[in-house]
Amino acid sequence: QLQLVESGGGLVQSGGSHRLSCTASGFTLDNYAVGWFRQVSGKEREGILCISASGVIHPYSVSVKDRFTISRDDAKITAYLQIDNLKPEDTGTYYCAVSDPNSGYRLNCPVLGGIWGQGTQVTVSS
Repeated sequence: QLQLVESGGGLVQSGGSHRLSCTASGFTLDNYAVGWFRQVSGKEREGILCISASGVIHPYSVSVKDRFTISRDDAKITAYLQIDNLKPEDTGTYYCAVSDPNSGYRLNCPVLGGIWGQGTQVTVSS
């Protein structure tokens, strides 16, 4: 079964930095772009950053990209999202996703969905 598992969420301090992980299970990440998304209270899920299979980074939105850094370690079948200068409004559930395995675009950004993780909750205290 092909799965993505996010981890690293929790209660974090405002102003600090925090890194989330997205680990693949049942497949390797090296032939997939990986997208990070979040859903904060009262809003629809939004894209943050995407990293292609070759490491090219694609922001989904100018408004959310500045404090975020995406990276990948294919040897560890894991992609990461670092959030800097955390703010209370960053509180929400963070998801990673890759495109459907049968998609011819799975190596490239943007990832619009296919295989989603279950999400990891980040709560930023003020």
